[in-house]
Amino acid sequence: MKGNILIGQSGGPTSVINASLAGAVEGVLEAGARGKIFGMQFGIEGFLEDRLIDLGALSSDERKLLALTPSSALGSCRYKLKDDDLPVILERLKKQDIRYLFLAGGNDTMDTIHRIEAFARKEGYELYGVGIPKTVDNDLFGTDHTPGYGSAARYTALSLLQSGQLARDMQRVDRFVIHQTVGREAGWLAASSIMAKQGEGDAPHLIYLPERPLSREQVLKDVQECIKAYGFCSIVCGEGIIWRDGTPVSASAAKDGFSNIEFGAMGGTSAAISLHQLIHEETGYRGEFQITESLSMCADDRASATDRSEAFSCGLEAARLAASGGSGSMICMERLAGDYAVRYGTVPLSEVAVRAKPMPDHYINESGNGVTDAFLDYLRPLVGDMPKYQRLW
Repeated sequence: MKGNILIGQSGGPTSVINASLAGAVEGVLEAGARGKIFGMQFGIEGFLEDRLIDLGALSSDERKLLALTPSSALGSCRYKLKDDDLPVILERLKKQDIRYLFLAGGNDTMDTIHRIEAFARKEGYELYGVGIPKTVDNDLFGTDHTPGYGSAARYTALSLLQSGQLARDMQRVDRFVIHQTVGREAGWLAASSIMAKQGEGDAPHLIYLPERPLSREQVLKDVQECIKAYGFCSIVCGEGIIWRDGTPVSASAAKDGFSNIEFGAMGGTSAAISLHQLIHEETGYRGEFQITESLSMCADDRASATDRSEAFSCGLEAARLAASGGSGSMICMERLAGDYAVRYGTVPLSEVAVRAKPMPDHYINESGNGVTDAFLDYLRPLVGDMPKYQRLW
């Protein structure tokens, strides 16, 4: 690899995104890179401010520790590139003689690296740009799943397993509880809560996903049926769930730099709070709500071993691809038939950028308030084994 290397992280962090960073650095060193290895501090926004970190100075032990570190070690951003930024970025790339660019992130991040790589090519500057997949939402096109999802799914499932025990034991005090997960347009993370369910009456009882619009009547009927059957009702909802008229259950109006609704932002009412108000006002039931927001993005103690290993491999494969002359692609994972295993491949950045992959219909039950066995089969190897607890009644 001739020339210098630049690596960045964008968007929401994950418990294993730094494993991808460590994998990319390891892959660059494995390829015999002759240049410097820079990290963008605070993503592309930081690069526009010439904020660079010398990743090549990390020792072997420090790289191993980096792979076990949660959140975004380089610092992240949610900055939407403007057309006027592209010439400035190109000049900075030239100034630092950067010939290899890696960005780890989700849909919006893939759009960023796609635009930079395409602009450099148009201007005749030799730049190899490769995307490294990352998102707890699991909504990237072109890959079976994304690094970060398995760990966030495990966090969610363990939260529901443990809070479900509490809700069951406290049903004479609180009749319902609502747990909200992140996921603007896709319900993958909310759906992962199903791993907590070990018996018919166990939490969660209802899972509401952005893919299936709700009616107020349906929600109230579902809740009352669960309380009649189990004594309490455990609900999980994705932050982006909508009513049948297309309006969001959340009343949030705040938006990020990519015009995405910030469902957990101040100045609005989250989906969980809106559902809580509806149920309480219409039934008189007392209930609680849990909105964890970013906790599932940085819980190293609940990280999935499979997720961490695959995250590292995605970074490694990105470096190998660029070293062999590959560019304009994102690393992807293809699930193989038989016992769980994946094969690493590529998907064009143009097919990934600014698109969301919803849960397919065969993963969602007919009632639209839960998931199918097919989804459980998909999820189990990503999350790992769940603990079991003693029951007295």
